[in-house]
Amino acid sequence: MKGSSKMKKEVIEIPGVSEDSSRGGPPLSAVVKAGEFLFVSGMPPKDYETGKMISGDIAAQTRKVLDNLRMVLEASGSSLDKVVKTTVFSANAAYFGLINEIYREYFPKDFPARTFVTVGSWPSQFDIEIECIAIAG
Repeated sequence: MKGSSKMKKEVIEIPGVSEDSSRGGPPLSAVVKAGEFLFVSGMPPKDYETGKMISGDIAAQTRKVLDNLRMVLEASGSSLDKVVKTTVFSANAAYFGLINEIYREYFPKDFPARTFVTVGSWPSQFDIEIECIAIAG
């Protein structure tokens, strides 16, 4: 096609996260770059230094998830202020208000587009996961 550029798909390796994601888990990449965008897989409330999942307190879980998103975005050359879309997956719709309070700390203005989805369960003990699409670089 005249004037079109080829888009490439590039898997971004994130130290600690990529190895953890591929070790016996689902077949996924933590971050994939396509054109000018980064696609970040759902980040659970996992402490990638200790390997332990944060469970219980939804506020602590939400902060950890958003810290994980920040970490993988920055490791990929982007940042939270370049996020254009998030999807929040929560195990309980009653967490909506508290999740929003904490979410606002990380996204204080120019909010990304967002979808909030209530899910039944995950194969591990946690209550929130967030995925996002961000502008690369």
